[in-house]
Amino acid sequence: MHDTSGQVFLADCPTRLAVEILAEKWAVIVLFALSLKPQRPSDLAELIGGISGKVLTQTLRRLQRYGLVERHAYAEAPPRVEYSLTALGGTLIEPIQVLTEWARDNGEAIVDFQENEGREA
Repeated sequence: MHDTSGQVFLADCPTRLAVEILAEKWAVIVLFALSLKPQRPSDLAELIGGISGKVLTQTLRRLQRYGLVERHAYAEAPPRVEYSLTALGGTLIEPIQVLTEWARDNGEAIVDFQENEGREA
């Protein structure tokens, strides 16, 4: 069997592109929020907290361009828009849940380390 793990470091590797998409600051949080149910942008902003409307819109559009999120516009007055995960986006929920569990288990240790490093500097 040929080891291709080094290829993820190449700029044109699809694996690297996928990692870069998820490494964007708000991507994983938005995806995880959408795993709960389809949501309007205002509901997402309220749920997430700390994200501006502009950044949320940019993040949703980026995730939509990569096929992870879909936008549903309803012909109503006033107009209503909801975002939901695509089938591809849904495949990320389990890995995001694992990452979230790791963060819950280790977040405090990271904060403690940062505080202790600050004292030693």
